[in-house]
Amino acid sequence: MTDTLTRDKWDRAASTFDLMAGGGAEKRWKTAKQHLFSHMGDGTILFMALGTGLDIPVFPPGKTITAIDISPKMLHCAQPRIAAYDGSINALTMDVHAMDFPDQHFDQIFTSCTFCSVPNPVEGLRAIKRVLKPGGELFMFEHTGSQFFPFKLMMDIMTPLSRKVGPEMNRPTSANVSAAGFEITKIENIYLDVVKTIYARVPSSPPESSRDSPEQAS
Repeated sequence: MTDTLTRDKWDRAASTFDLMAGGGAEKRWKTAKQHLFSHMGDGTILFMALGTGLDIPVFPPGKTITAIDISPKMLHCAQPRIAAYDGSINALTMDVHAMDFPDQHFDQIFTSCTFCSVPNPVEGLRAIKRVLKPGGELFMFEHTGSQFFPFKLMMDIMTPLSRKVGPEMNRPTSANVSAAGFEITKIENIYLDVVKTIYARVPSSPPESSRDSPEQAS
């Protein structure tokens, strides 16, 4: 079932989203995003929370990408960028918590400032882990909470207000990725410890510690 509260929040934001997010921030993080998205391969790719498509211009050309967003109005605004992309983007209105894709369907999943807004981030990450193949890769560009003063205090204070109109400011996203069962392979801090890229993968087999020993097996 779609989270209508979250859908309606982002529907309301759609008409002004480019004005709020499409200026300095996109220019500032363009190089880091291009580097992250350069890992898009030739397999099945899912892009989470496409929004108005601000990330599309830095996608590598010639890819076939499935993209989702909870907000139909966001995807309506994204249509010109989808049409201009030198490749194929199939954009679907879908809630990460209720994706219609089969298990183990995608080779790679990409996010861009997504898991600051997913209402239940660990459950959302488990949902995308479900649709990734064993050994499948997760590439994330995210802004997260900070461990350093005064940024941690500032973000904790700002979050009760920011979550009403947009993202939360203090998410422990790296820890959430691990809690969802991913193996983190690399974290790169882009700005302090607030803006970062996270590289992770679905373990191709259960960790040694979780396997039943002969004595434990029933």
